[in-house]
Parts: sequence; structure tokens; C-alpha cells
Amino acid sequence: MNCWRQTWHFCVVVLFSLTTAAVAQDSVENSLTAQEATAVDGAVQTAIEEQKLVGVAVGILRQGRIVFLKGYGSSNREQRIAVTADTKFNWASNSKPIAAVLAMQLVERKKLDLDADVRKYVPEFPEKDSVITTRHLLCHQSGIPHYANGKVVPTVRQYDQADPFSQPIWALDKFNQSPLISSPGEKVAYSSYAYILLSAVIERAGEQPFLQQVQSRIAEPLGMQSFDLDTGGDRPELAVGYGKLGDTITRSLDEAQAWKHGAGAFRSNVRDFARWAEALLNRRLVSEESEAAMWAIQPLKNGQPTTWGLGFTVENGEQGFKVSHNGAQPETKTRMVLFPKARHGIVVMSNSGYADVSKISTAISAELFRKRR
Repeated sequence: MNCWRQTWHFCVVVLFSLTTAAVAQDSVENSLTAQEATAVDGAVQTAIEEQKLVGVAVGILRQGRIVFLKGYGSSNREQRIAVTADTKFNWASNSKPIAAVLAMQLVERKKLDLDADVRKYVPEFPEKDSVITTRHLLCHQSGIPHYANGKVVPTVRQYDQADPFSQPIWALDKFNQSPLISSPGEKVAYSSYAYILLSAVIERAGEQPFLQQVQSRIAEPLGMQSFDLDTGGDRPELAVGYGKLGDTITRSLDEAQAWKHGAGAFRSNVRDFARWAEALLNRRLVSEESEAAMWAIQPLKNGQPTTWGLGFTVENGEQGFKVSHNGAQPETKTRMVLFPKARHGIVVMSNSGYADVSKISTAISAELFRKRR
């Protein structure tokens, strides 16, 4: 069936309720020692106490395998529901690396040219003063504004369907008339809107609905059964989001984020978030050449280096080469950090929108990996 012609609800059912043919097994055979697990618990509990967090879930990978999954605190503070490895959190901007991998898969199939004008694939996107390429979108050099770093100008029109922004091509209307805040390639300016355009490029280049590509080429092969669209809702397995008003912790407004597509549309439990990280560490989704391209620093057009690859931040730190991405929405904070050479990694999810999840991953890394790089 052609999802372009179906309702949003039907697309979600078709694309995310498919029975997974091959369910991946939790790779926790090489579990942490009791001493290591206690150290991790201490690091996370300290962060919870210091930051006054409501709930946290953690996944740890060692030598390319998941070795630890655990929830801490509350998924729903009012109903006293605890966070477990099955609690689902919004990924927020950790959805962006999903789009990056899809793009690189299309490059491998010679369906996408990273350095071609994006209007080759999406001619509906208005012409700007300078050519924007898919590479610019991936490394945040497009000049397309984010939510508040420039003037955002939408297209106002009438739609024939109830939820037009369920399709990336129509979601462009939220920002497509915006002037660029800089010339493409001139500077790094993080942009979720750029990744909505990237989603439309992927849809057109891949000749399939974006969500169908996510399902068939990432979620299904990896057995990510809890992975789906953030359409809002109040169910026991969904973490309730919390924010801060002064020193008071309050519930965040539950807003569906599905319209963001590859910029921030997805959610899952920590088990599936860790499976995604595991697949990246083991190069299960792209070739060695594509991985090298994704994790290579993308300089500005004047040659100045940046901290961005294609869809990931990349840097050399005290623990060696590191690849990472963060996610932030009012109801969630997420982080994925990978050490590809050692094949170690950490994923963190919290339903506290004010959380500093980087401090959690850093504390865990200090306990487990500092002497193992």
C-alpha cells in the first residue's frame, strides 16, 4: 500500500506494528562484575540526588556487546511507577543519527549524492541564496535556522488531510520560507529543521516513505520492538516527562513530536536504544567506508575544523576517539556516547528535561573505561 495516500494513524499501524521476523537477543552474556555494577549504581544515584532527577535508564556496552541495562527512579512519580529497562523514553535529537545512517545507506546504493543540491530531490523546497547540499544538512552547516536562533517563516496553506505534517514534505511548511542565518558551509549552526528537510530528501531518494525506510532498514533488522513514533499518549510503559519551575519539579506538557521525523520523532526503551548503539559499534548498518565518512570531521568551507561528522559529534578526548549525540526536549534528555576503537559505549535516558545526562555518562565511563581505552 502507498502510505502517501493513507491517514497518519494507518501509516503508524502499518509501519510500526509489523511483526519482527528476527528478534535480536539481549547481549548481556558478559555482564558487569558485582563491583562494577555497584560502581555504576553509585554513579547514577549520585547524579539523581545532585540533580534531583525523577527517572533515569542506563545501558552499557563493552567490546561491542550490551552488558548492563537498568532503570532508576520513577517513570511516573505520581503513580509510583519505577523506571525499568522496558520504560519508553523519547529519543529527542538522538533520532538524528538514524536519519544519518539512512542517508549513508542510500549513498552506498548510489541513490543519494551528498554534494548535490537538495532541490534535486525536493524541488518543493524554496530556492535560497546559496545551494544547500545533503552534506550541509548532516553536519549542521546548512544555515537553516533552529527554533530560536534566527527568523522562522512558515508557509501558511490549507490541507486536505487532518495531519499533514505526518509527511516530511508537508512538515517543511513549518520553516521553509525562513531566510538562512548564514551561507551554507560558513559556520556550524545546529538545526532540527535541517533534519526535517533531510527526512524529505531521504524519502525522495529512497523512493519509499521515510518511516518505512526506518522500519525496514533499521528497526526491524535490529529487533527494536519498542521503537516507534512519539505520538504522545499516557500508557504505563511511557515515561512521564518532568521539568523544573524554579526549584519545583513539575510535569511537562505531553506533546507529540512525530512531526519532527528524523530530527526528533522517535522513542523506545533503553534496551532498544542500546541495541542501536550496539549496531553502530559493530558496523551492522553501513559499510566501513560509510562509517569512516560519518565519523570524519566535516570542516567549514574555509578549512576550519569542527566537532561534527555526518550526523554525529566526533572528538578526541582523554579516553580516545569518541562519537556521541545528545537529545533534549522538555520531557526528556538522552545521550549516546561510543568509543569505536575500544568498542565500548554508554546510553542514558531521563524523563527529567533539566537533566545533565553528559555528567552521568562521564561518571560511568570514569568507573569502567578509563583504564581500558
